[in-house]
Amino acid sequence: MELGTPDDLRTELNSLVLAGRKTATTGLLAEYVEETEGLEFVGERLALLNNDGDSIATIEVTGVELTSFIGVTWEHAAAEGEGDASLDEWRAGHRRFWEREGTPVQDDTPVVCLAFRVAPTRSGPPTA
Repeated sequence: MELGTPDDLRTELNSLVLAGRKTATTGLLAEYVEETEGLEFVGERLALLNNDGDSIATIEVTGVELTSFIGVTWEHAAAEGEGDASLDEWRAGHRRFWEREGTPVQDDTPVVCLAFRVAPTRSGPPTA
């Protein structure tokens, strides 16, 4: 999983994940279609990647919801852990981000809301 863009934003978002403050993210359904990739599923484990493409943690998906941009709940937005004080603030920030990336969003734009946790590190010898 690559959060944000490969720059200071990704570094900041990854730090929030590793600190346990960011347990959700939102992506555009159109990006999944463009990349011909299926939606994540509950229980799926993904590598959290840094700016160099190296894995810095494993995250486990705990929830997947397909909704419209306007349908994103405050509970989900707050779980993104980025310091937004309200759902309106979250929406404004995400609109600005996607506009900068060349994909303006409307209220009815389909999005994928993912919830996740950092997976515990396995220790000891592998089991057969």
